[in-house]
Amino acid sequence: MLRPSKHSNPDRTVVNVALLLLKRLKERRLCDYGSLLTYARRSVPGGDVLFLPSLNFLFLMGLVEYHSKTDSFEYVGKHETV
Repeated sequence: MLRPSKHSNPDRTVVNVALLLLKRLKERRLCDYGSLLTYARRSVPGGDVLFLPSLNFLFLMGLVEYHSKTDSFEYVGKHETV
């Protein structure tokens, strides 16, 4: 669930990890799965648990695309997916 509660740590939420991954993808444009997972683990405690929900969130928002041949994610931006 994306709604915060009084017990939620703002740094350990799906939205925060998605923001960190999005910033990383904007810098590099293309990043493989393993390096993104490592980045999430190093950036946020418990980032490995929040990694897949964050990627799903970015994919549903239309901001990233997955390339199965290279096992990597590409930042496509807001208007390039339409």
